[in-house]
Amino acid sequence: MTNVALGILLQVTLLGAGENTYADAYKASQESGKPLVVLVGADWCPACARMKSAVIPQLRKQGGLDQVEFAIVNTDRDRELANKLMSGGSIPQIVLYRKTADGWKRDQITGGTSVEGLKGFLAQHADRPAAVVSRRD
Repeated sequence: MTNVALGILLQVTLLGAGENTYADAYKASQESGKPLVVLVGADWCPACARMKSAVIPQLRKQGGLDQVEFAIVNTDRDRELANKLMSGGSIPQIVLYRKTADGWKRDQITGGTSVEGLKGFLAQHADRPAAVVSRRD
């Protein structure tokens, strides 16, 4: 039984490894000037779970998150922060903040998206004026 518990603990630790907190990603973004990308969602949300377990890991594996600082914010565990980051009440939301000559600008995708959809969003909005995008792929 102890081996099973240790195995589960190890898996949970490994799944969380490399995932920055919002505070860490925010600080790194401020220092590096890289865009800050935040997935805002909840464990009970099927589209959020798909983004967190399939889309984000695949995008990370392809190098799609190399040029940004990334964090996940859970609406149930950190409701106050999530409310500050979100525009509207639907989840998941991918929120991108980028530094411009006029200050930090914000863009977002509301709803689940594919790896290609998220990759396109990141490429399209890295250097563009702020806008809100609603998309479902």
